[in-house]
Amino acid sequence: MTLPTTVAALSAGLAQGDFSSVEITTAFLDRIAAGDGRLNSFITVLPEAALQAAHAADERRHAGMAGPLTGVPYANKDIFCTQGAKTTCGSRMLDTFIAPYDATVVTRLNDAGMVMVGKTNMDEFAMGSSNESSFYGPCLNPWKTSCVPGGSSGGSASAVAARFIPFATGTDTGGSIRLPAAYCGISGLKPTYGRISRFGMIAFASSLDQGGPMATTAEDLALTLGIMAGFDSRDPTSADVPAEDFMAGLSQPLAGLRVGLPREFFDANLDARISTTLEAAVRILESLGATCREVSLSSTAYAVPAYYIISSAECSSNLSRYDGVRYGHRCKAPKDLADLYQRSRAEGFGAEVKRRILVGTYALSTGYYDAYYAKAQKLRRLIKEDFTRVFAEVDVIAGPTSPTVAFGLGQKTADPVAMYLSDIYTTAVNLAGLPALSIPAGMVDGLPVGLQLIGNYFGESRLLNVAHQYQSVTDWHARAPALES
Repeated sequence: MTLPTTVAALSAGLAQGDFSSVEITTAFLDRIAAGDGRLNSFITVLPEAALQAAHAADERRHAGMAGPLTGVPYANKDIFCTQGAKTTCGSRMLDTFIAPYDATVVTRLNDAGMVMVGKTNMDEFAMGSSNESSFYGPCLNPWKTSCVPGGSSGGSASAVAARFIPFATGTDTGGSIRLPAAYCGISGLKPTYGRISRFGMIAFASSLDQGGPMATTAEDLALTLGIMAGFDSRDPTSADVPAEDFMAGLSQPLAGLRVGLPREFFDANLDARISTTLEAAVRILESLGATCREVSLSSTAYAVPAYYIISSAECSSNLSRYDGVRYGHRCKAPKDLADLYQRSRAEGFGAEVKRRILVGTYALSTGYYDAYYAKAQKLRRLIKEDFTRVFAEVDVIAGPTSPTVAFGLGQKTADPVAMYLSDIYTTAVNLAGLPALSIPAGMVDGLPVGLQLIGNYFGESRLLNVAHQYQSVTDWHARAPALES
């Protein structure tokens, strides 16, 4: 049996009876067992639970109760709580944590009949751009295993790119879906803030975190987003917006589409070869009927510093709950309460998490709050206003996802600032709460290049339409890496 590798093809094959969920789930589990020893894209694989869910999906289909995605395998980033299975956030702090409930995203995917095969690797507590800060070791890029897959959702991106799984969930706080999607040559969507429930998604920076889908094609993103999205009364940040059919507009022509190209995105920070690759992608959009013009996002230079102040401040608050008392890692034989706190946190957190907690606590401290945190929030407002101004003139913004292709393992770990600058084109989107996606648009040195598309609030359907039309006349999304032996 030739196994399809997209959600759409698997859904069609299941509906036609070409194969069963048990058959395709077994095939994907075999792929993971054969290849993931080289990539480390999974923290936990759940073969028994997956096959049990696949059997249930087949029975549901035989009873005439199947939905479009019933029986399709998927994986969850290990930041989403999953009842009865480990949820580690890539950290020693939660190495033994078994979630007592499912995140809303997990519940919705499981209720749709999808089959979870495991939990994917990630930067610790989603803090990183390379997936090198995981307690379980770095995940590798399937295109070149000496390179990073991007972070923090690197495990999900690597697994989808290697065709271990057709779809995986991710989270994006400052680019953590889009950067791995770009580095691994897949499609990844960061929805509008509030579009997908954060209930059961372990918090890094609460005003920035947003879950989203990662798959091979824009069509697969549309299929899965339709299941994941929706209001959730358990999440106070959930947006109460009407349900939407994200598949409905995929085939809409691009005639009349206004595309903005920010001059600040095509500057000296951008690798010249990536710039050339993206110029070719823009010409394709124009051939499909779009009109492209230069625009200015003058606040771009402030996005990275504002983001790292705000996200670090929120992480220092969110991670204060890990004190060794209620759950999470606890040090052995503490002498007193202070010793319990200090050693449990020192042992449980890695270097990058500690660095951000220290920065965030400093920024929130008396005497520095106004100088750092309050100023960063003012910059956030300017960034949002900048996007609002540009979206009065264009429908979609296009540009690079990353200034470079995937870089080498260890290349930036000694220089946190260099690592943070990987997010130069992605963080502003999170500060403004906008939707954005990354799709493959070419190759440089044998590594994928990502095209980033940014939309206006709740403009996911338009973004998916543009991405799908682009993918209908290109094949970058269909190219798969030949795993190194």
